[in-house]
Amino acid sequence: MQRFALAFLTLVGTSLFVSVARAETRDFEPMDVFALEWVDSPQISPDGQRIVYARTGFDVMKDRKRSSLWMIDADGRQHRPLAASGSGAAWSADGRRIAYVASTDGSTQIRMHWLDGGQDASITRLTGSPGNLSWSPDGQWLAFTLRVPADEAPLASMPKAPKGAEWAAPVKVIDRVIYRIDGGGYVDPGYTHVFVVAADGGAARQITSGKHNFNGRPAWSADGKSVIVSANLDADWEYQPTESDLYRFAISDGAMTRLTERKGPDRSPLLSADGRQLAWLGYDDMRHPYQTTRLHVGNADAGNARALTDGFDYSIDAAAWDGNRGLWLQFDDHGRTVLGWISASGGKVERIAEDLGGIEIGRPYTGGDFSAAAGKVAYTRGTTAAPSNLGVVARNGKARVLTDLAGNLLEHRKLGQVEEITVKSSADGRAIQAWIVTPPGFDKSKKYPLLLEIHGGPFAAYGPGFAPEIQLYAAQGYVVVYANPRGSTGYGSEFANLIENAYPGQDYDDLMSVVDATIARGSIDTDNLFVTGGSGGGCLTAWIVGHTDRFRAAVSAKPVINWASFVLTADMYPYFSQYWFDGMPWENPENYAKRSPLHYVDKVNTPTMMLVGDDDHRTPASEAEQFYQALKLRKIDTAMVRIPGASHEINARPSNMIAQVLNSIAWFEKHRARATTGKANAD
Repeated sequence: MQRFALAFLTLVGTSLFVSVARAETRDFEPMDVFALEWVDSPQISPDGQRIVYARTGFDVMKDRKRSSLWMIDADGRQHRPLAASGSGAAWSADGRRIAYVASTDGSTQIRMHWLDGGQDASITRLTGSPGNLSWSPDGQWLAFTLRVPADEAPLASMPKAPKGAEWAAPVKVIDRVIYRIDGGGYVDPGYTHVFVVAADGGAARQITSGKHNFNGRPAWSADGKSVIVSANLDADWEYQPTESDLYRFAISDGAMTRLTERKGPDRSPLLSADGRQLAWLGYDDMRHPYQTTRLHVGNADAGNARALTDGFDYSIDAAAWDGNRGLWLQFDDHGRTVLGWISASGGKVERIAEDLGGIEIGRPYTGGDFSAAAGKVAYTRGTTAAPSNLGVVARNGKARVLTDLAGNLLEHRKLGQVEEITVKSSADGRAIQAWIVTPPGFDKSKKYPLLLEIHGGPFAAYGPGFAPEIQLYAAQGYVVVYANPRGSTGYGSEFANLIENAYPGQDYDDLMSVVDATIARGSIDTDNLFVTGGSGGGCLTAWIVGHTDRFRAAVSAKPVINWASFVLTADMYPYFSQYWFDGMPWENPENYAKRSPLHYVDKVNTPTMMLVGDDDHRTPASEAEQFYQALKLRKIDTAMVRIPGASHEINARPSNMIAQVLNSIAWFEKHRARATTGKANAD
């Protein structure tokens, strides 16, 4: 395949693709990843007439994601830049100002943009990174959250080093339950609190206090005298990973009132337009690994609360008021992210749009974002042919698409075609949803290698979305199949909890049934079957090669190999140990062992490569190392690819995403049987 020279120009925080060679249509290639642009975090104005969104892409010179703020009229006109960098945009109630967060010269501040004159200025001088901006109803104040360092004395006082001496770095004394976070590394002690600052700028004032975290966007009361926020104020809150309640804090003096009290999370408070009704998300904690999040509505003080979506067996991921009469909802259903609507008095959930998505750049995970005002919704619209663009829809109207950010690139690329199939599992006959992606120029009379790609989570889902990693595999001549086996979300709580105290297990049967069904359709070279997956998918990949020899090679990315060591080294260990297992590792070691791929390493004959980020704190590198060293001791062909500086989110840097795909392909090609024909052999 001919390679093209590429040049890139960074413009207003996005990467602009410029081809310096031929412009004819060709296959999607690794460097095309840097040319992608997509819509994120759309925010519609209070009158529903304008939308601000984060125009996001990859900077090829910095190898990082970059976002600029753009604005467009809801009818698609007047598309123009607002700020060269920024995120977290929030409209004032009168629609005349936009607050947002931007970083310059190593400092992250709240900035204000005045629409009438176009002025733009920083209104804070903070030493941390603010988030969750929320305007007061009168437009005089902004509430936000900010991490505050803990004021704690050191365990020991060191003598002063002589002037000019080169002593070792100070020791770190760790005594907190959560002391490291994936993507954040080892964290200094501190707590997230709520602050307020005048919309015209000035000193920010802390409203909450104590050794607790206050999370999410604060919700202002109608009179602007208080905010509602979610927190867990119990003494042993660090051991309660899902617990939280709603609290109201007076702006004047920080006086606190508790609004909810139950076992389980209460979060994401939202007040109706008139301030009389409070909505929030949560559930009664029954200690299952997967629990359906409900939408609750009550009085402004959370009194007379009722679960509005009780009986609706899909988790509500986000909600927004439609005035006072109802609420917009976001949820996953059978591989698609859906925008719904429900009356404030309850009833049936109406489905307004079923194409939210496109913001997960890498693999085809579900998800999306939206905002609502004046009876309209601005949302991220995803398809199999492009990452997210900006969509607008009203409850009784037809959705419109306002942007085509990646069109000039992807309209000149041959992409793999995505087809949905449904398969009956050999385990119990349950319907398993899957998608097959065929290589560009697919010829069903030829035979192609098959790649099974498995999602992580495991409580997550794939869907029919644009995914650069999948397209890169397809461009190399692989038929790629991915599926949502039991444990996946968007199919009801019973389906998700089939893996409770049983993962991995019959999800293996689900995946093998999908492979069998794909082969039965024809065009598959059965001598060249391959498998890969990341996180939970990496665990399942390692499990698969311990239970079958049908795959020629495998790549297990950022896996769990030994559940006992994982529970005791992962960053979220209070959650994993309490919700994913029946007892601690020392209490029920047999259960941990039998569910660990390491337990079956003596059955592995498949060449298996491990791939992991060096700074992964979710599934630490020690997990991959255990499988690698066990395979080496058994003299099974193996290799380990370590990505320097990468966390669990390997594709946070686009070059790492490309490295993962290309090294996986190289491993498959190394072990591929060559007596076949197909696109990869025909070029």
